[in-house]
Amino acid sequence: MSFMKKSLTLLCVGAMSLALVGCGGAKEQKSADGGKVKIEYWHVASESFGGATVKELVEEFNKTHPNIEVTEKYNPDMYKGLTQNLQAAIASGKNPDVVQMGWSYLNYAADNLKYTDIPKMVEEKIPEDKNFLKDNYLPNVLALARTDDGRQVGVPYSISVPVLFYNPEIFKAAGLDPANPPKTWKEVQAAAKQIKEKTGNMGFFMQEFADNWAQQALLESNGGTILKKENGKTKAGFSSPESAEAYQLIADMVKDGSGLHATNEEGFQAYLSGKLGMVCTTIGKRANFEKTAKFEVMASAFPSFEGKQLKVPAGGNFLMVFSTDDAKQKAAWEFIKFIESPGALAKWSTGTGYLPPRKDVEQDPNGFKKMIEENKNIQAALSTMPYLVQWASFPGANGLQAEQLLIDVRDVILSGKQTAADALKETEDKINKLL
Repeated sequence: MSFMKKSLTLLCVGAMSLALVGCGGAKEQKSADGGKVKIEYWHVASESFGGATVKELVEEFNKTHPNIEVTEKYNPDMYKGLTQNLQAAIASGKNPDVVQMGWSYLNYAADNLKYTDIPKMVEEKIPEDKNFLKDNYLPNVLALARTDDGRQVGVPYSISVPVLFYNPEIFKAAGLDPANPPKTWKEVQAAAKQIKEKTGNMGFFMQEFADNWAQQALLESNGGTILKKENGKTKAGFSSPESAEAYQLIADMVKDGSGLHATNEEGFQAYLSGKLGMVCTTIGKRANFEKTAKFEVMASAFPSFEGKQLKVPAGGNFLMVFSTDDAKQKAAWEFIKFIESPGALAKWSTGTGYLPPRKDVEQDPNGFKKMIEENKNIQAALSTMPYLVQWASFPGANGLQAEQLLIDVRDVILSGKQTAADALKETEDKINKLL
């Protein structure tokens, strides 16, 4: 367990024995008319990505908190879609109350959305909980949801890292050793080619969500960077030779037919149906993959570039509050405490694959502790914790446009319309004009 404990400490899931909070016996919150306080919980958990667990947790909360009623709302197109919907809702005065916000939208949300200052709200309205964040999260985990200027925008909730899932049956058929999966990107490229040549199956697919999370891990692990500081200002800096080399490696796999450029639905289905050897995506897909695949799903750590320092951005989301009245704010806080409780986090991790942020969850004997000991795929994810970096977040009013431009260039590169070097340079120039 020494390796696991070390990894969990670096993840900031350490040891602390605290009573389960937010479950049953919670303070009752009532609306002005004495009825139930009704709040909305917005999330990005589709049916194949934790949606059933969201429904389970909401149902359990509503049963144990009779004076609060939570309604969950799924937002498609991941955090970009949610953020766009959130802006429209706020503009119309119909704020949701608790929202899953992607780490990459931290600065944009802080600069452009009128959110509830959670630490201030708790200190002023729920003083008995004023130490909740300090007591239950280590400083560097809390910092994941804090802006450079020190604003604690939300509460850390879901932590994920990219991993390399693979099909051991395809590996064997291709003459590869499932017990020794690729550790570098050159090895991934060689394995993908061997899979294609020996089995006829596609070799490799990297997730293509509406974000740049996995691509950031790829570029920065080769010495590139998404954002840089110049004269105190944040600028795009991803057009370096190191970034272009890393992106081009994926494009070359697509070009020679061993790599897949497709929608996530197509890529994931190809893997689950036994027609794709490797898929690089979030550990958050672990539960769905393990449940759905007709083969033993195996995962290894995110590959590195030879001689380079591995860097993986913390994926997942944090929780923000947008309630505008006291009753809803207090109800929102009760709900956050509930879904952040050790038992609820264990269910969330079981139903998704996300790693929990609280530092007492490791010691829950019926929850995550048992999962770590029994699941090697979780261990693979935990092994990358020493290399966590912050998910790049474009600042300012044009942050969403900047993020979209970097998403769009992925198709340009992977479809072979331009080389990675040329496409990244053009996109960097466009983004820096916006910023």
